[in-house]
Amino acid sequence: QVQLVESAGGLVQAGGSLRLSCAASGRTLSSYSMGWFRRAPGKEREFVAVINSIGSNTYYAGSVKGRFTISRDNAKNTVYLQMNSLKPEDTAVYYCAAQNRVRFTTIRADYDYWGQGTQVTVSS
Repeated sequence: QVQLVESAGGLVQAGGSLRLSCAASGRTLSSYSMGWFRRAPGKEREFVAVINSIGSNTYYAGSVKGRFTISRDNAKNTVYLQMNSLKPEDTAVYYCAAQNRVRFTTIRADYDYWGQGTQVTVSS
């Protein structure tokens, strides 16, 4: 079992930055591909970013590409999401997720372990 805990999100003005972290316990994350997803009010949970187990490959949703950066520190068993140039439409609950069955995936159903989510609110 893998337990994932996201850091506190927060309220930030449009154009600002915020970094989320996701700490794992129970097992080392070094063999897991990690993803970030988000759920905006009234919408389905959607893919944001993914990083492979060793951090050599990343992929982003088009809506965040160039603004968000996913990274990981396997020595600290932690994954990060750096969010820059935030927009009001980035307002959502953000979730980190882990899986080790597929090498690299953006599909929500492929992920076995989820954090509890953290609220990010971007004001205009």
